Amino acid sequence: MATATELRRSLWVLVGAATLTVMAGAILGPIVPQIQRELGVSGSAAGLIITTHGGVIVLASPLVGSLVDRIGPRRPFVVGLLVYGLGGGAGLVVDSFYPLLASRVVLGLGTAAVYTSVTVLIYELYEGQAMERALGYRSSANSAGAAVWPLIGGAAGALAWNAPFGVYLVALPLGALASATIPETRSSSDADNAAADGSGRSDETPGGITEILAVFRDRPALPLVYVLYFGANALLYVIVVFYPQFLAGIGVTASLDISLYLAANGAAGGVSALAYDRLLRYVDRSTLVSVAFVLWTAGFGIATVVGTAVGAALPVILFGLGLGLVFPSTFAWIEAFAPPDRQGQFSSYVASFGYTGQFLSPVLFGALVPIAGVGDVFVAAAVVAGIAAVGLGTRRFHSG
Repeated sequence: MATATELRRSLWVLVGAATLTVMAGAILGPIVPQIQRELGVSGSAAGLIITTHGGVIVLASPLVGSLVDRIGPRRPFVVGLLVYGLGGGAGLVVDSFYPLLASRVVLGLGTAAVYTSVTVLIYELYEGQAMERALGYRSSANSAGAAVWPLIGGAAGALAWNAPFGVYLVALPLGALASATIPETRSSSDADNAAADGSGRSDETPGGITEILAVFRDRPALPLVYVLYFGANALLYVIVVFYPQFLAGIGVTASLDISLYLAANGAAGGVSALAYDRLLRYVDRSTLVSVAFVLWTAGFGIATVVGTAVGAALPVILFGLGLGLVFPSTFAWIEAFAPPDRQGQFSSYVASFGYTGQFLSPVLFGALVPIAGVGDVFVAAAVVAGIAAVGLGTRRFHSG
């Protein structure tokens, strides 16, 4: 059993690792034009350097989840950090497109391992309000990373086009620190005992589609949580992708100025996520998520009518406040609804659904731009958020 001191120390390692899952793509956003020039590729090809790892996460996360269920989350977490650092940091020495793209595949594998392992480590190391607090800190760290990493990437890119890749190397010492500080968890100890007596655990972690559908049938709230996370990420990328275009329409065009709006979105999410466990003393998770969708409906609605640079800050702040309530609620519901011996597997689907939502958002909402303009993207997003708010008001999630 870990001591209180060990748990506090572990929490900060987990929070630090959580920011890296956001950094994976965010830190390179400001240098896409530089990548394009230096490698002599098209803008779309340069964009693949940012998005490839997300596709790998979607595909690799279920495999990582099954591995976590078999051997526990500690070792995949430590190894994932090392793979993350090596894959991301390779950009310092790689100066051609395809090898750099291959390094982003390696980064995606490391990110998938870190993402799912952080989730299960929080489930297994903390209980009750301590777990809720840890999930809130994790979401706050993600929001802070979304605000800070693009600024760091832009500053490093001013030194050299490949300097931001060096920041990924921070995962290497963090991996060493995790190896020294993260205690063994329940599932890790069970896996070691099973290996020692030769019993194994492979038959305890069914992963076929039939078994998954059976779990969904027995726990109908579980697939709804994945849909919630998919939708939240799709709406998040409405802000990430289309808000800069909207800002250009009201005269905000400098990259630094645009980054400040996105930073305000992240900062607002960090504030609400920090308060998450305290808010749960007064209302349940379903209410918090309903409030988030009301905030999103209002924010997107305001974005359709605002016409000043100052007024344009309000929609991203409202969206960020809601994000800090939805993300920790999602992970808490997964812990409550998923089978106890398959937390890794069902936690991994959160990453897959989330990154799929990010990937599809520009496709789904972007189809409106050539037809009706950027403004109607926010109208559509407001309608989606409003329908979700009404639906959540009539459908409560209960863990029993």
